[in-house]
Amino acid sequence: MSLLEFCQTDRQREVVTAYESRGPELAAKELGVHARSIYKVIRRVKALAAKRGHSPEHEMNKTVPEGFAIRGTSTLYDAYGKAKLQWVKTKVDHEAQLAMMREVVEAMAEEIEPVSISEPCKLETNPRLVNQYTFTDHHFGMLAWKGENLKADYDLKESERLLVEWFRSAIEQSPNASKAILAQIGDLLHSDGLTPETPSSGHTLDADSRFSKVVRVVIRVIRQVIAMLLQKHDHVHVVMAEGNHDLSASVWLREMLNALYENEPRITVDTSASPYYMHKHGRTVLFYHHGHLSRFDKVDSVMASMYRKEFGDSDFAYCHMGHLHHNKLVESNLMTVEQHQTLAARDAYAARGGWLSGRSAKVITYHDTFGEVGRTVINYEMIS
Repeated sequence: MSLLEFCQTDRQREVVTAYESRGPELAAKELGVHARSIYKVIRRVKALAAKRGHSPEHEMNKTVPEGFAIRGTSTLYDAYGKAKLQWVKTKVDHEAQLAMMREVVEAMAEEIEPVSISEPCKLETNPRLVNQYTFTDHHFGMLAWKGENLKADYDLKESERLLVEWFRSAIEQSPNASKAILAQIGDLLHSDGLTPETPSSGHTLDADSRFSKVVRVVIRVIRQVIAMLLQKHDHVHVVMAEGNHDLSASVWLREMLNALYENEPRITVDTSASPYYMHKHGRTVLFYHHGHLSRFDKVDSVMASMYRKEFGDSDFAYCHMGHLHHNKLVESNLMTVEQHQTLAARDAYAARGGWLSGRSAKVITYHDTFGEVGRTVINYEMIS
């Protein structure tokens, strides 16, 4: 098997082609580099190949599919030292799967037919107000059992019903602001791919249904929610924040929504690759971060530093977080930082660990000059 199958860059392919056809010395001469440079590239490609299970000099000849990596091998030798059997243990290569997912997103965005321009909002709205529909940690695809958490069941069907009902109630109760912010602050999906585990730590998750079905439901629900918001507001700004459960899923969701609504002037989508998001509304600046990378007591300085110009040009600053599922609000010297509850039920991990919190989400109304001027809290019991 050629090493070309494991190259990741054009330069690697060029070096490997010359190396395999002419050897290191002639390859170096042909490419005008020192032989050490050839060996360096070959070592890198061989390491990539070994990660996929190809290293003949170590009797590794069973490759695994792209997106997976070798975790270990066990080889049975006969009395003469010849390999007879080999067991190959694999694991998901999250870095490779993320790269693959980004490629899929780009292709998906090219093929999506943008929606047609919607009818203007017929309500009389206040141009100085923005309603921030704030929810986090909804965990589509999570499975929770009432017998274990002592409160309520939770599955894909319930997560869809619950979010749509919350938005229906929230839109009805909120003021007629000209702008809406769909502020989804991370962990919209419970898992990030085909295997039910967290992408960074590899913790096993209680999952409901296949990942492709979860994706289908998430897209349907978000599109429905955006359509509902357009009936109430002149403009909708969409924030789909990265969470620790959906690192790559948040990427394809942002890009897909941006492609879908590219011809709709009433909708904007924040496609920032940074997990720290910002939206300016007059003299009020709003920040969003899930909470998996920056602590609650440090995020204010991170935001003020990253968005120095926007922060300096504001009279009121607010940062919104999720991740820990508890309500918490602190007014620091820089801004008001708020951590939000979730509408989702407790899964086995939270139930067995004794982590208790209420279930709610909020609509917070901001004025372009006076900052926060109102809020509506709708808890799970009101829509259950």
